[in-house]
Amino acid sequence: MSRLIDGRRLGGRWAAPLLALSLAACGGGETAQQKANPMSADAGSNANALAVTKAAAAPAYNYAEALQKAILFYEAQQSGKKPDWNRVSWRGDSRLTDGSDVGLDLTGGWYDAGDHVKFGFPAASTATQLAWGALEFEAGHKDAGQHDALLRNLRWINDYFIKAHPSANVFYGQVGNGSTDHSWWGPVEVYPKEAPAYKIDATCGGSDLAGETAAAMAAASMVFKSSDPTYAATLLTHARQLYTLADTKRQKYVECITDAQGYYNSWSGYSDELAWGAIWLYRATGEAAYLTKAESFVTTGAGGFGSEGQTAYLPYKWTQDWDSKHYGSYLLLARLTGKQKYKDAIERNLAYWTTGTPEGERVTYTPGGLAWLSQWGSLRYALNESFIALAYAKDVTDATKQQRYRDFAMQQLNYALGSNPRRSSYLIGFGANSPQHPHHRTAHGSWSDSQSLPTNHRHVLYGAMVGGPNATDGYTDSINDYVSNEVAIDYNAAVVGVLAGAQQLFPGSVPLANFPQAEVPTDDQYFVEAALNSTGNTYTEVKAVVNNRSGWPARVADKLSLRYYLDLSEVIAAGRSAADLKVSSNYNEGGVARGLVRCGASNLYYVTGDFSGTKIYPGGQSAYKKEIQIRIAAPDGTTYWNPANDPSYAGLGAPGTAAVKVSNITLYDDGRKVWGNEPAACGGVALPVPATPTSLAATAGVGSISLSWAASTNATGYSLKRSTSGTAGSFALVASPAGTSYVDSGLAGGTRYYYTVSARNDSGESAASDAVWASTPVGAPASPAPTATAGNAKVTLNWPAVTGAASYEVSRATSATGGYTALASGLTALTYADSGLTNGSTYFYKVGARNTAGVTLSDPVSATPSAGGGGGGGGGGTTNCTLTLDTTSDWGSGQVLRVLLSNAGTTPITNWGLSFTESNTITIANSWSGTFAVTGNKVTFAPASWNSTVQAGASIDAGMQLGYSGAKPTPSAVVMTGASCTVVVK
Repeated sequence: MSRLIDGRRLGGRWAAPLLALSLAACGGGETAQQKANPMSADAGSNANALAVTKAAAAPAYNYAEALQKAILFYEAQQSGKKPDWNRVSWRGDSRLTDGSDVGLDLTGGWYDAGDHVKFGFPAASTATQLAWGALEFEAGHKDAGQHDALLRNLRWINDYFIKAHPSANVFYGQVGNGSTDHSWWGPVEVYPKEAPAYKIDATCGGSDLAGETAAAMAAASMVFKSSDPTYAATLLTHARQLYTLADTKRQKYVECITDAQGYYNSWSGYSDELAWGAIWLYRATGEAAYLTKAESFVTTGAGGFGSEGQTAYLPYKWTQDWDSKHYGSYLLLARLTGKQKYKDAIERNLAYWTTGTPEGERVTYTPGGLAWLSQWGSLRYALNESFIALAYAKDVTDATKQQRYRDFAMQQLNYALGSNPRRSSYLIGFGANSPQHPHHRTAHGSWSDSQSLPTNHRHVLYGAMVGGPNATDGYTDSINDYVSNEVAIDYNAAVVGVLAGAQQLFPGSVPLANFPQAEVPTDDQYFVEAALNSTGNTYTEVKAVVNNRSGWPARVADKLSLRYYLDLSEVIAAGRSAADLKVSSNYNEGGVARGLVRCGASNLYYVTGDFSGTKIYPGGQSAYKKEIQIRIAAPDGTTYWNPANDPSYAGLGAPGTAAVKVSNITLYDDGRKVWGNEPAACGGVALPVPATPTSLAATAGVGSISLSWAASTNATGYSLKRSTSGTAGSFALVASPAGTSYVDSGLAGGTRYYYTVSARNDSGESAASDAVWASTPVGAPASPAPTATAGNAKVTLNWPAVTGAASYEVSRATSATGGYTALASGLTALTYADSGLTNGSTYFYKVGARNTAGVTLSDPVSATPSAGGGGGGGGGGTTNCTLTLDTTSDWGSGQVLRVLLSNAGTTPITNWGLSFTESNTITIANSWSGTFAVTGNKVTFAPASWNSTVQAGASIDAGMQLGYSGAKPTPSAVVMTGASCTVVVK
């Protein structure tokens, strides 16, 4: 994070509102469900429907691979002593003294996001969500081969919770200070900051934090009950104690762990966590008192969940997240009790996200089909609701609703994996064009405390889902965009479960073999830079700079030393010896000059620049490099000194020039050579270039080819190259694996690929092997990209040709997520006209490209026929715009005021702004997407640079959270600059 307050964490329901659109509603409850056994992971009369319903279509993506990578992300976030089962080769031990300030061992757990704070509230929410997914979609996890990996990671975080709960009424809910942590950018293995521990207890409580952690441990006890009943019982004991603390000392945790207020403030209060924790304890124990306790909070009255705005409904315009547990509570209580009020609550929430409420309220959808709730973590919210939809789809008997929920979930998942206007995956290391520059310190691997150095990330943060696009599908892969491009443990939590559910619905995907492979360093981790500092007839003075830019993993080194080699043949020929020379240092940054040391019986000697006891680590300009100036001098008045034959003299720049990387000055870490070439007489042995690898073999699969070869003696790594023609000069580097196998994935179907492999070490690289080839099976064609143009009672569709498509087909619906009816198939033309339509009605279309391997559908496009023709596809000839000031989210002492600007015209709105007068005095708590200023009762708003222009057909959503006393403040005298729009105050 680049600033003190991390706005991503202000994404709770009461902090960042959403845009409601008036669209078609879905509705209706259903008959009461039979009460289920609370001990069952899949309780509910239709709980196993997902597992037994087999989808006819093939999976759109390799969901097993995506799940494999999404779980691996949690191993990249591990804190403390790295376990032997951790598969992330570039991570190492970190923060091994956490808790020492309070006399406890608080090592372990997860770092929250791209930073290095262990925030307990989102970590507990993440752990609950992962455990819920393990129970809800256990078959999918097992079918994808990821169940054991998930359980290892669940045990890791729950082991940390046990450490953080040293006694019944004490829980450490945060380790690390937010502002201190965010002031430094580097790999966590060399963390240079203090990491204080913060707690709640019986004196200063935290019902939300303790209640959520109780839920996490109770849920985990169900996961481990059959495989490790002793561990499950331990977890359940901690869960009971934590829930008692939560219920007895009712208080928001940020009142006691105040540093969390700017990052994970408990906006929704603690009633939802008290309900949520009780639900999971009821599921884990079967004790009715917990169920009674849970139901007591699910009310619209004081002390309960409250209501949605000024309505009589329970909250429904958000989704399950680290702050809000309302929606999971509705779902599980509907399942556990069969009561209609909980079914109504969860179905109204799902209606809001899918086809709309009966009142026409609906979450914003991007043009590309993402259900877009809020900018900060937009994909996170869509996938959280997708989990709710998939889980509840198991419980409903209404086939239409069940399919609607599943279609919604799969559409949102596939959007995140690549079915979006950018045709790009938002899951790092998966699919096409996934993010390369996430806002993540350790994955970036900077040695200089800088987001700009290195230019490219040193490591692939496999499986991490980034925040995601804006409301118009726009996204920039930038390291400094922590709004759209940060990753977080809570972002991935629901994705894991949704992917397991997708694996059940669309079986057939398999995880990657030999994944992950150990990363090979892409640049030098330790080296020496040097130049001549000064020269004379009797001396040589060298400035040498020791560099520690380690990153595989990063390390603190305090035993580094360098050696500068000299040939003293001319000294000895003059009748002198090494004892006649003086070694000194006039300047050093923690190093000591020592020597001379003779190399055996030769005339070669070396001087040591010893930095033992000085910490050199990749933590900033003054940390990663240290200089020493070494002078070797003959007595004054002598004439025999000649450095030209010294092995380390070659390549040094003239005095006054910058130090350059040199390989003839060697570097050692605790006596082990880590850089440079020793002269043979001083211990250096030339390693022969390895032989050309043999037995290269290639085996094709869908979208991938597995390669293997025999090991070459003396090889420290290999270079694998690929070609689509097999001709000389056409092979390009694919990977540099350290081992003798590699899976080349993301390949086109029906294509022959040629490969060669060579072996390498420090002495050089072997010749390439003979080429081998394999052909990938023909896959389904890519999805078409149609456009829709409205006319009088008709819509005309056009699309560019899709490579590999034999024919096309068209289907139609009356909503983007509704049921699509086939209109035509077997088309070979790239156009289709749908006539006989009703003017004024909006129609949605999907175009499919088909070949013998299957069909791939496009994202929906829409158009609205009219007697005047024209328009459609999101465009049109209107020139109007609407500015809405929405005050409906108000709770008597505070309010979320939203500023919504919708440009339905044909030209952009630029350099806009507004001012208005509030009817009551207000104070601003926080804001987003622009700057609000208050003078008296006068408020002005200036948009941010990125939304100061609103393109034709686009809209923006900005706002602020305000506080007040007395009457509800209402805007009036609204003046807009930059455009003349219709003004609506709600």
